[in-house]
Amino acid sequence: MTERLMLLDTASLYFRAFFGVPDRAKAPDGSSVNAARGLLDIIAKLVTLYRPSQLVACWDDDWRPQWRVDLIPSYKAHRVVEQIADAPDVEEVPDALQQQIPLIREALGVLGVPIIGAAEHEADDVIGTLATRASLPVDIVTGDRDLFQLVDDGRDVRVIYTARGMSNLEIVTDETVVAKYGVLPSQYADFATLRGDASDGLPGVKGVGEKTAATLLLSHGDLAGIRAAAEEGQLTATAARRFAEASDYLDVAPTVVKVATDLDISAPGVVLAELDDAARDAAEAFAERWNLGSSMTRALGALASAGNAG
Repeated sequence: MTERLMLLDTASLYFRAFFGVPDRAKAPDGSSVNAARGLLDIIAKLVTLYRPSQLVACWDDDWRPQWRVDLIPSYKAHRVVEQIADAPDVEEVPDALQQQIPLIREALGVLGVPIIGAAEHEADDVIGTLATRASLPVDIVTGDRDLFQLVDDGRDVRVIYTARGMSNLEIVTDETVVAKYGVLPSQYADFATLRGDASDGLPGVKGVGEKTAATLLLSHGDLAGIRAAAEEGQLTATAARRFAEASDYLDVAPTVVKVATDLDISAPGVVLAELDDAARDAAEAFAERWNLGSSMTRALGALASAGNAG
């Protein structure tokens, strides 16, 4: 079996599970378990399809880091429930999902899936660091286009893109990014900066959509080259004026948009393997206690199969 490291954008996946799995089965105490069940099924499917040798659940230790907000105050601002002075921002998450997050962490733990986060950083930054440092091929599982900037055919880093659903997974490579957006993955962060992203509270440059952003990057290489061209009169007067007006934003946006690749973390190097009898019994008891049923069974079976294949 070819060794591959699979990095899960965990929050992206448990949000998808929560909204995609009917909230019918309940824990004995009446609490919802659909996100936990759904995430276990997602893991089972991913491991069965792509046969990773290592699996890491990357975590948002800080979903809206203050250093990014200091640079762009609108960053993810619309997702904050209510901003309270001197209190951490609270993300708008349905109560029935919020209550399942500790359960999800515990479920990953009983399966032996390591959870890695980093203080003052998002899961994207954890993924960026681990993918950049990996000495083996990497699959990044996410529904977030921002992580397309990490795709690298030369290092065999690809994205398994979930935005169209778990039945329509898409493998994103260099060719995919070029075909979709007309830019290379190495240009994607600049492309996203120019285009903006309402879902992240990034305004972009007025009048610059995806097509214009791609054309500018094709002609001038990167954001610095485009800004230099604007200052030197190589763009139209209207475009030059718009870039001048967006100057403050463009000074800081690349730092916000580019994922970190230099965090003080490392992958634990845990190779997928069948759980020993005691660990399997603990996982099955945990599943029974929380009514995770066949979802845990499928996850255990997939991890065991992947481990035995190695």
